Amino acid sequence: MRVDIGGGLRLFVDVDGPELVPEAARMVARPTVVLLHGGPGSDHSWFKSSPVGVDDLAQVVYYDHRGNGRSDRGSSADWTLDVWADDVVRLCDTLGIERPIVLGESFGGMVAQRLLARHPGPPAGVVLACTTPRFDVDLVVATFERLGGPQAADAARSFWTEGPVAILDYLEHCMPLYSVEPGDDAVMGRVVMNLEVMGHFQTGEQMTMDLAPGLAAATCPVLVVAGELDPVCPIEMSEEIVAALVNADVTLERVPGASHDDARSRATTALRAFIAGLSPTG
Repeated sequence: MRVDIGGGLRLFVDVDGPELVPEAARMVARPTVVLLHGGPGSDHSWFKSSPVGVDDLAQVVYYDHRGNGRSDRGSSADWTLDVWADDVVRLCDTLGIERPIVLGESFGGMVAQRLLARHPGPPAGVVLACTTPRFDVDLVVATFERLGGPQAADAARSFWTEGPVAILDYLEHCMPLYSVEPGDDAVMGRVVMNLEVMGHFQTGEQMTMDLAPGLAAATCPVLVVAGELDPVCPIEMSEEIVAALVNADVTLERVPGASHDDARSRATTALRAFIAGLSPTG
């Protein structure tokens, strides 16, 4: 379904599971987890290809960021982390979600960091998975070279500095390093891509962002998930996030032997414990 969050801007939204479930002679409210997908230029289908694994604990809300997937494009001037973060609040207000647990992965984790800075009150808790507070091109390229050799390093530098025009070499030499185990080859066929928004952010705001200072505003519990073999958002960046969350109850879940796309799925036990601990009945 498409939900108007104001100003005629519609986001594509999908919901898995009820908020209220029967328990003996009463109905019990479950927490709502709002998923912020990566990209940008991608969509929520990544989460359906690699399920979060909490649908028995919580209602799960998927959506596509503005400019992404099946959501309205809107103006490119609004393709910014601040607007995307504000959209989380607009969507929750529209759907009547009062205390969401927000899970942001990769680019979605950048949006979640701005949410913590701009709107620290609404979230009951936040999961920052495989993400970064700033983009260190040299560190990313060095990590790709360590894990994949010089061809991966060259492809990574070209892609992250030139944008989607260099995507073919990146797909060949770098994407296989996103997951330690063989991935689902059909995933990309399910994704509704928008290379325009990808390039707009990748060669623009991503190159200059510094999200760490804003994290001091966060006071809710935060779970940071990081793969020790992640070349896109190296684990050093997750350590910077943890250090910046000076007023939050923060936990860093290091996932040995995991990369960018498989760290969160291999941290399911920690994720489930985090959500259960935030539940009214947890």
